Amino acid sequence: MRILLTNDDGIFAEGLGALRKLLEPVATLYVVAPDRERSAASHAITVHRPLRVREAGFRSPRLKGWVVDGTPADCVKLGLEVLLPEKPDLLVSGINYGPNLGTDVLYSGTVSAAIEGVINGIPSVAVSLATRREPDYTWATRMVLALLEKLREHRPPPGTLLNVNVPDGPPRGIKVTKLGNVRYVNVVDCRTDPRGRAYYWMAGEPLELDSDDPDTDIWAVRHGYISISPVQIDLTNYGFLEELRGWRLEELFSLL
Repeated sequence: MRILLTNDDGIFAEGLGALRKLLEPVATLYVVAPDRERSAASHAITVHRPLRVREAGFRSPRLKGWVVDGTPADCVKLGLEVLLPEKPDLLVSGINYGPNLGTDVLYSGTVSAAIEGVINGIPSVAVSLATRREPDYTWATRMVLALLEKLREHRPPPGTLLNVNVPDGPPRGIKVTKLGNVRYVNVVDCRTDPRGRAYYWMAGEPLELDSDDPDTDIWAVRHGYISISPVQIDLTNYGFLEELRGWRLEELFSLL
């Protein structure tokens, strides 16, 4: 199996290293990852400056890697279009330090790297360890290895990735979930520099609005389960599409 590994925590992140060591004996690995942390980069790509790439210098014959001074989406684009000598069978993004739950997937560089894989027709998985303490990637790496066996038998439909969140500590089980709803409170921290000018830190605490819904990824992880959510890149609200057509918005053209 040929696997492309990437992340948003950077090429030297512990989670990526744990994943690489686990998969190296069982797959041909290509690693394309940012040169530093790019958390919350979402699906940004670099278009206003050139991208620099260097080889990562891995010594194993089953492993080749590159370091990119860009975003996770940049890494996947370069990997698939320029760097890799062959098309991978699978893309794995992670293992991220910290959760990627609910609507936070819209901000996540980890998930966006997997989205870029899906856009290019590569089955893709985003994996996160839902902790803010000293990380232990044991269960997350085991989950990836076990999931590989299922992915040999099954493929997600086109345009869909699997978003996996592993709880802190031994999990109670695995749940297939939908995305919950997360928003943040106290988001902006306003401060003043020594010259009296205001500056702002984006901060905030997550407010998990669906923490009581057992069908959500938020509930599953909070209660000690591994959460696996199918995430699709088609954001069209098909349920509202016909109603919107009933608004007769084409009549607005005469007002333009």
